[in-house]
Amino acid sequence: MEIFDRLSGVAVPLPMINLDTDQVIPKQYLKSIERTGLGKGLFHDLRYDMEDGERPDFVLNREPYRKSKILITGENFGCGSSREHAPWALADFGIRCVVAPSFADIFFNNSMKNGVLLIVMPQEQVDILMADAENPDNCVMTVDLETQTITRADGSAMAFEIEPFRKARLLNGLDDIGLTLQKVHRIEAFEARQKADRPWLYA
Repeated sequence: MEIFDRLSGVAVPLPMINLDTDQVIPKQYLKSIERTGLGKGLFHDLRYDMEDGERPDFVLNREPYRKSKILITGENFGCGSSREHAPWALADFGIRCVVAPSFADIFFNNSMKNGVLLIVMPQEQVDILMADAENPDNCVMTVDLETQTITRADGSAMAFEIEPFRKARLLNGLDDIGLTLQKVHRIEAFEARQKADRPWLYA
């Protein structure tokens, strides 16, 4: 998993509540088991019309938001089905941080395990960042995970909270497999003992 330490870039405003995972990445993209190539389907039904032409009024189809790295959105983001394709699509598009007042639990866990930082902040702070993002001249922000701050275009910083374990995973780029491999010596020692005690299991 890619390390997350410090992220600077355009923040895109999406002031919608209860935006579910089917809206993040609709069902026709779920046939893929690859984590790449899904960015084109991110918010598909919002971004494209019935002929797959871009909707000019949708924010990701306008500059400078086409290359957004941070998403500012409403409460209960990522509700609905548990599809892991949702954080894959965000990351493949280039969005590696989402700020909202609240997230659906399964989406929250899936995102953190896939290197996408989710930041929960009070509504009043989200509103300030949303206003910044809605101004194309003021929409660049910096998220520093080590210091747990979001620095706005005017230089002011907002602090955010994150569980130490999740922070360590992101800073070290550890997905579930990476965490397991940190204990590889203990795993190998167990296997050696088991081979000696129960050799028929390895015949």
